[in-house]
Amino acid sequence: MDSFKVGDKIIYPNQGIGVIEDIQVEKHYGEKFRIYHLRIVSNDTLVLVPFSNTEEIGIRKPISRGRVEKIFDYISNGSVDVTMNWKGRYKEHINLMKSGAMHDMVLVLKSLYYLNLIKPLSFREKKMMEKVKELIISEISEVSSVSLTEIEQRIMDSLSLCFKDEDNSLVS
Repeated sequence: MDSFKVGDKIIYPNQGIGVIEDIQVEKHYGEKFRIYHLRIVSNDTLVLVPFSNTEEIGIRKPISRGRVEKIFDYISNGSVDVTMNWKGRYKEHINLMKSGAMHDMVLVLKSLYYLNLIKPLSFREKKMMEKVKELIISEISEVSSVSLTEIEQRIMDSLSLCFKDEDNSLVS
């Protein structure tokens, strides 16, 4: 895992974009630990994370600008395998969101979007869909320097394109 430096933007799973504000070496129980001081942009929260825990937590660098088109291709194409068992599906989605990986978050969004086409989502799943959409939009907007509104519209258009056949069969 790459180490981060002050000023680096990072992705904190389920929280979104953060900025490394400071890196300090602190002594606890006779051992020295390097601690990242992260500021979560969306809610202005300061989080202290030991360097040794960043990989376990899933903290990562934002996707590259070059991966943005690949993400939109993935959103637009391919089907998803949706488990109809609510409890199992929800647990699977929670675990994917915890990973913080863009691919996993897009998978959750596609799955919930598709499920919403065939039946109403539960309150928890609606909240999860909004959260994952917000996380994806903010990261793509940040790396591509395109407005949040434009990215959201493009994501929704891509999802519609991906599931156009399902959408039409439901309307008929």
